[in-house]
Amino acid sequence: MKYPILFLTSLALSLSAADLDPQSLADKAAKAAYYMGDDGRATVTMRITDKQGRERTRELVILRRDVDEDLGEQQFYVFFRQPTDVADTAFLVRKRPQQDDDRWLYLPALDLVRRIAASDERTSFVGSHFFYEDVSGRSPREDTHELVEETDHYYVLKITPKNKESAEFSYFKSWIHKPTSIAVKSEYYDSEGKPYRSYEALKVENVDGFSTVTQSKMTDLLREGSTTLNYAHVEFNIGIPENIFSERYLRNPPSNYLEY
Repeated sequence: MKYPILFLTSLALSLSAADLDPQSLADKAAKAAYYMGDDGRATVTMRITDKQGRERTRELVILRRDVDEDLGEQQFYVFFRQPTDVADTAFLVRKRPQQDDDRWLYLPALDLVRRIAASDERTSFVGSHFFYEDVSGRSPREDTHELVEETDHYYVLKITPKNKESAEFSYFKSWIHKPTSIAVKSEYYDSEGKPYRSYEALKVENVDGFSTVTQSKMTDLLREGSTTLNYAHVEFNIGIPENIFSERYLRNPPSNYLEY
């Protein structure tokens, strides 16, 4: 009877060690945040608040389709409904973790499609405190990961970019919820080790069997402003066709997938 017990104990320890691999934890967190189902749709209310408490509100719809989940390839289409100064603006992403993402922004006032350079991925997304890269996600393969703390409920990873020129942060820490693998908090640090930007998942709900962030907040710790995203009408596996994620639909929005 001793041998089976020893074998099971050894197996349990080996499984625990695999589960605690920092790269594996980061991969699971990325999957939980950006790869629920084969595709997805949500209406998002964005509230941008400055240091004085002045608030701007925007409403947008996000469509997402997985191309090759094993490789991490995805497509995103973001369409702004309100207010009038950004209405009909559209943002398109072809996410390819093995190389730079392709990103385009359609500006209806100019009837212009502008390509967003890789160097602009970590700049403000249409005036909010979220970056373009935050919308479609950063590939875990761009960074190195270190498990720096474990609590009853969270794994805490220190994440450092492999290419220091590709990001404005020196590193960031991410608190990953053990049962769901959702990164519920992230703090970004500058070259002096001071935090300057903070992300929080404020609300998580079960949607179609997936643990889903339905309210999140990004805060500028230096200027004290913040942006809150509230997600509604969240759906997964609705069969969004591939051709929607093209330049043609930047100018001609696919209304049947944008209305509820």
